[in-house]
Amino acid sequence: MGLGYIGLPTAIIAAARGGVEVVGVDINPSVVEQTNAGRLHFIEPGMEELLRGVVADGSLRAATVAEEADAYFIVVPTPFKADRRPDTSFVEAATRAVVPYLREGNLFVIESTSPVGTTEAMADLIYSLRPELRGKLHVAYCPERVLPGNVIYELEHNDRVIGGMDAEATAAACAFYSRFVSGSLHATNARTAEMCKLTENASRDVQIAFANELSLICDRAGIDVWELIALANRHPRVNILQPGCGVGGHCIAVDPYFITADYPDEARIIATAREINNGKALWCAEKVKNAMLEFEIRHGRRPVVAMMGLAFKPNIDDMRESPAKLIVSTVLQSSNNADILVVEPNVSEHKVFKLTDYRDAYGRADIVVFLTAHDVFRTLPADDGKVVLDFCGIKKKN
Repeated sequence: MGLGYIGLPTAIIAAARGGVEVVGVDINPSVVEQTNAGRLHFIEPGMEELLRGVVADGSLRAATVAEEADAYFIVVPTPFKADRRPDTSFVEAATRAVVPYLREGNLFVIESTSPVGTTEAMADLIYSLRPELRGKLHVAYCPERVLPGNVIYELEHNDRVIGGMDAEATAAACAFYSRFVSGSLHATNARTAEMCKLTENASRDVQIAFANELSLICDRAGIDVWELIALANRHPRVNILQPGCGVGGHCIAVDPYFITADYPDEARIIATAREINNGKALWCAEKVKNAMLEFEIRHGRRPVVAMMGLAFKPNIDDMRESPAKLIVSTVLQSSNNADILVVEPNVSEHKVFKLTDYRDAYGRADIVVFLTAHDVFRTLPADDGKVVLDFCGIKKKN
């Protein structure tokens, strides 16, 4: 249930490696149509070739409605609301959609990142609608752990944490995932598995916040933060991450809120890390606007500014919660003194931004703002005549 960045790859790998027939369900008819035509609706290396294969041999097909099966997997988005509280309405809607088809012995697994207690809540929902199935289903939680750009390998090789509502449910879920996962399967309970997913991403957020905070300090102190971190990491017990223009994606930038919403008094470091990483994007936007103003004062004309990258991480097209996109939007709102060229080489068009080829934008720009460290940006020639704002380490020394 759900054919997005995680649901569709999981369906493809399960069909290709697991020896099962998979029906992928999505409410978007365009996604269903593209999937059945063997076309991937996002960028992921090697995945479209696998999709074409499983569609051609009949082991994967897509539909807009659920149907009877042996196992059901909920892989839909869990965004947060305006008050930064998690929104589990998609999980509930997907659960309600499969309830009529459930039968004794079925496996029901939630993969969507969820607040602690969601699996229990969905089980209660199922049993309230189908009381005759109480105690007769295998209900479990198993969060995904993949890195966009390396999904095929990670879906197959990463360890998985599997938490059932009872031991039998955990065993049933482990038996399914063992069909295509070569990594270790770690059995636990549903609440621990839910918190494990949130903990992993909150931990990353805190570590990135430390690096981003260092970058702010180094800017004030006149220190190259990239060199500083490289030197500090020479210590055998220090491993500082790299700073950026914030934190994006539908995991690290979102999941910590699931903890802070339910445990606001306890999650103080986690909440502060979110503030630091959100604030870094606004800090970057201010640096760009200041550079634009300084250029106009010095040269007496409007600068041409190339905003390089919209995706939340290098070499992908995923812009969910992207700080780069926020920075571009913020700068555009105050661009009466500049010509702004927006660049994202991994997409051909964008519904909001008019895109410019990265080589053309770089060549025309007076100010170059590197927001996402796409590999193609590293091929651009150095030009001392340009003002370069490097927020993602394009120019850092290895």
